[in-house]
Amino acid sequence: MKPPPLDKRMTMEAIVGQLRDGMTLGIGGWATRRKPMALVRAIVRAGLKDLTLVAPYGGPDVGMLAAAGAIRKLTFAFVSLDHIPIEPHFKTARQAGLPVWEFDEGMAHWALRAGAMRLPFLPTRVGLATDIARQPGFASIRSPFADAEELLAVPAIRLDAALLHVHRSDEKGNTLVFSPDLFFDDLIARAADRVFITAEKLVATAALDMVANARFNPFERSVVTGVAEAPFGAHPTSASPDYEIDLSHLKTYAAAADTEAGWADYRTRFVEIDQSAYVDAIGGADRLRALPKPVY
Repeated sequence: MKPPPLDKRMTMEAIVGQLRDGMTLGIGGWATRRKPMALVRAIVRAGLKDLTLVAPYGGPDVGMLAAAGAIRKLTFAFVSLDHIPIEPHFKTARQAGLPVWEFDEGMAHWALRAGAMRLPFLPTRVGLATDIARQPGFASIRSPFADAEELLAVPAIRLDAALLHVHRSDEKGNTLVFSPDLFFDDLIARAADRVFITAEKLVATAALDMVANARFNPFERSVVTGVAEAPFGAHPTSASPDYEIDLSHLKTYAAAADTEAGWADYRTRFVEIDQSAYVDAIGGADRLRALPKPVY
């Protein structure tokens, strides 16, 4: 078998070119934090459709793909813009009948961990006696040991591809995530057949200082298929400490859910342009670096 290439650098267009209609895609990050939004916008521009989207902590990634009509089914725990509690584009799609498979956060954790471990399921107490566990796709299982406890069997989630945004990467797929919480990004990466990364900066391997920064390295480079440099690629979500959430732009984005014309205008202004033009359209790099920390 030919070994994988050590230089995994790609353009975002090349990454999207490896995705296909009907795929199951996992998206990392949390609501308004470290979402791979540059890739999401590129997917919308490419017109991909019939996607099964797995986004445990959904945000504008889910909302934008839903508004574009790209999602066939959504697996999620919540979809929020944090300061705007329910993501409005998701809300519109859900009320129009978007099919979903809803998980408790603990169940999503276990489902992704099972997928990452190549197990068919993992047992848990999370979700027992709730309506979530009554959905098709879940089952109960009894412990084979003396306790004979009844547990919920959470099925593994496996992904055709994962889309993640990190702070730093080299060309080999070594990555660093500096934000306080990794969320489920490590499990999403290991549960996927292919992993595509956008990074705020692509740097030389030595600049990563992998010994000193080992705790910031979330998953093995061997799982990474391709990496693209995308400065401000998480906007309007944050990539703290590089930049914070853009609450002003999130309000503009949320307001676009009010009417079809509003979404069409937002899409023309902010989606149907490349990443460089997008940064200019939202006020430029200096404005983004100066965004204040949000108050919760």
